[in-house]
Amino acid sequence: MNVVIIEDEDRTARQLERLLKKYDPSIHVLTQLPSVKEAVAWFSSRGSGQTPQPELVFMDIHLEDGLAFRIFEQFHLTLPVIFTTAYDEYMLKAFKVNSVDYLLKPVDYEELVSAMEKFKTTRTQPALPDLNALLQLIQKPLVSSFRERFMVSIGTKIHSIEVADIAYFYSEDKATFFLTKSGQLLPLEHSLDQLSAMVNPSHFFRVNRQFIVARTAIQAVHAYSAGKLKLDLQPASRQEVFVSLSRLSEFKDWLGR
Repeated sequence: MNVVIIEDEDRTARQLERLLKKYDPSIHVLTQLPSVKEAVAWFSSRGSGQTPQPELVFMDIHLEDGLAFRIFEQFHLTLPVIFTTAYDEYMLKAFKVNSVDYLLKPVDYEELVSAMEKFKTTRTQPALPDLNALLQLIQKPLVSSFRERFMVSIGTKIHSIEVADIAYFYSEDKATFFLTKSGQLLPLEHSLDQLSAMVNPSHFFRVNRQFIVARTAIQAVHAYSAGKLKLDLQPASRQEVFVSLSRLSEFKDWLGR
């Protein structure tokens, strides 16, 4: 079986591929696509005469240049899709009602097996997503389901940190951390992909694969050649923080709201 993985986090994509190989060693991942733009270009370039053709698509909802649903708006994708998502259980039940299967991140092997078995029984009549219904579901968490605090265990102590006190989240050496506005550095078990769905996008923006920053932490924006933007954050980051080129337009819109 040939599959395509649409996912902007390499580690997540590799883990999904390992689980697929465990389920069926004959499964072949044709490509990993990190963005709406690259997904549309890849599918558009593959005519019916080209081989091999994919039979199934695994699709993350949040990609590096926007929501994955934009792919359906730009290309008539008729393949069955299994979404991978960091949303909570009530959201996932809603996806299921709309005949779209899903895997909750981090992907559990038993859940993957269940999704693949469902795919096998329905592959002759793939159910395409109802975009309007899905977009409405995506908007619901924007109103009521964002985290207000994180509980972090350090040794025998449990720290309760309000999200409003966080300056930015970042990943480093396969681990995730956040820095508070007072300079306190703490680890988190969640990936940045999961955090993107947990914090209010009016207040936080994922500027690249390593950083999610709070609007209030941005002290200055420096323009470089080729359209690059560098951020000065408070508290200062040990790494230079640049806005990903694929997110420049969205970042400028967000910053100007």
